[in-house]
Amino acid sequence: MDQIGFIGLGNMGRPMASNLCRKGFRLAVHDLNRAPVAELEKLGATSAASPRDVASRSDVVFTMLPDSTVVEEVVLGPDGILAHARKGATIVDMSTIDPTVTDRLAAAAAAKGIGFVDAPVGRLASHAERGESLFMVGGSDEAFARVKPMLEAMGTTIHHCGGAGTGMRTKLVNNFLAIVSCQMNAEAIALSQRFGLSLAKTLDVIHGTTATNGQLKLAWATKVLKGDTAPGFTIDLAHKDLTLIVNAANAAKVPVPIAAIAREAFSSARAQGHGGKDFSAVVDVLCENAGITKARL
Repeated sequence: MDQIGFIGLGNMGRPMASNLCRKGFRLAVHDLNRAPVAELEKLGATSAASPRDVASRSDVVFTMLPDSTVVEEVVLGPDGILAHARKGATIVDMSTIDPTVTDRLAAAAAAKGIGFVDAPVGRLASHAERGESLFMVGGSDEAFARVKPMLEAMGTTIHHCGGAGTGMRTKLVNNFLAIVSCQMNAEAIALSQRFGLSLAKTLDVIHGTTATNGQLKLAWATKVLKGDTAPGFTIDLAHKDLTLIVNAANAAKVPVPIAAIAREAFSSARAQGHGGKDFSAVVDVLCENAGITKARL
């Protein structure tokens, strides 16, 4: 069995690494925060002092990190994974980052004979806890086959989207719709509140037409409309992803005016101190700004 390395034990990485441990995989883990490392040690993982240490001890290395700069340093830095990877190793980056960075990582790995897979994650931290994550995977057939059993230990839905970089780009397309839907929902629901409509009846109507969407029908019904704005996916992260989306679209010469406008709405929410709330809370921010009673079921 391959020895697994896991770097980045945040809200998503910690539960995913935990599920690998519970499914019998041997893990070496690293994070700047000692607390999640200690949790993983209780499940049988071993602590690694650095990305270099993880790479030297692992056949497959997973990364789940906050942004492009950190991923690039951890993978390409002098004390990073590629500089110290075992022969024939495979790197799996599950972060959501700039796809041009993903392309550079894949090319650098290929030049050293190291496999590379991008496998950004769909769904929330609560799904990761239950081992129900969704993965959008980019990589060769060989690399995908190697890491598929590990992805199956962490999730229930795995889509092989094509070669390296296709997973990341699929994630951006998916998040474009998910995040923009939140902004549209916020504006529509705030308007319904200003009109003095029954929220329950308005939702009954919307969910019976093509106007409905998964964010409003599934996510909002258990989050902001119940008064729960504890973060599953934060306004800060939504803003980060919208920035990635706008930049990637600009690079591809595809105009995305709706994404750009939504990003500025999320910028406004962050500026008002709401960045750490669940991204469904944009409706609360809008209602507060307009002096409208918050929408609650």
